[in-house]
Order: sequence, then C-alpha cells, then structure tokens
Amino acid sequence: MKKSNEMSRRFLLLGGAALGLAGCSNAVGQDASSRLDARVDATRSYLLSTYPGVTQMIQGAKGVLYMPLMTEAGFGVGGAYGQGALRINDVTVDYYSATQASFGFQIGAQQYAHVLIFQTDAALADFRRAPGWVAEAGAYYALPSRGQSVGTDTITMQQPVVAMIFGQSGLMAGASIAGTKYTRVIPSTF
Repeated sequence: MKKSNEMSRRFLLLGGAALGLAGCSNAVGQDASSRLDARVDATRSYLLSTYPGVTQMIQGAKGVLYMPLMTEAGFGVGGAYGQGALRINDVTVDYYSATQASFGFQIGAQQYAHVLIFQTDAALADFRRAPGWVAEAGAYYALPSRGQSVGTDTITMQQPVVAMIFGQSGLMAGASIAGTKYTRVIPSTF
C-alpha cells in the first residue's frame, strides 16, 4: 500500500509540474493583452495562408476563438494550458484561458494551436454566457493534415461549432480539445 501511495504522489507531482510548465510560454506579465493579440494575429494569418479553404468559414462565422499556443504535458497525469482571444468581425471582444486535465497512459509534451469557429448566434451566446464552457467529446473537428484542404462543405456548415487543431509540435500523439474548459479572463489577471 505504501508503494502505491508513493507512486500516486509522484504522478500528482509530475502532473502539477506539467501544468506549471504549460503556463510558462503563454502571454503572461506586463502588456499581456498586446502580446496575446499579436499572437492571435499571427495564428489567424498562418491558418488562412496554410488552409485557404477555411477562409469562407472564418469570414461567415459569428465569432472565432483563437488559441495560438496550447502547451500539453503528461506522465500518467497530464494537463494543458493556453490563452487566446475571442474575435467577432475580426475584433477582439474577450480573452480566454483554456485548461485541460487528463489521466491514463500518456507520456510526453506538445504544443499546438486551435480555433473554435462559432457558426450560429446561439452557439456563440452559449459560449459567452457560460462561466466555464467545456468542449464536449462530440464537438465537430475539421482536421487539417499535410496540406489537406479544409473548407466549407455540407457537414461543417451544419455544425454550430467547428474546432480546428493545427501546428502541432512535440513528442505526444494526437491532440484533442475534448474536456477543455474555457474561462473568460481579464487582461490584468494574465
């Protein structure tokens, strides 16, 4: 029993360390909102230039949450953290943090960007009204890979929220936003 408790403590400590590291490279400190907006601009430009088929979906969206840098790490217990901005008509209206915890067989670290494209007024209103909106496992993912075109097909047009994950780097297999909790933050609290 004692050995089991020691292993549990190690996993807990490693998970906490992973979450701490996850926050290290996000926009914190003085002038955080300006730096975060610059990262969002760069993420938007990268997205539209790399996957031009998504341009029409972005232009027709009721709002887009850009998460320029999510950092995920895990060793049995893991977590992810990032900060981003919600834009309506390409103007930042709110800032958000995203957190995710995970348990199970996992080891490694990775970083990635993602966007949530809100295609209906109701989906955007639900997101903005929630004190902590959680991405569900059933969210519709548009998954670009190796230059694949992602755009406005019949399936994506019927979804209230479309998630795109891109720009992955690191030593962890896959990325998912299922279970990620998005919370509105005030720029001075970054």
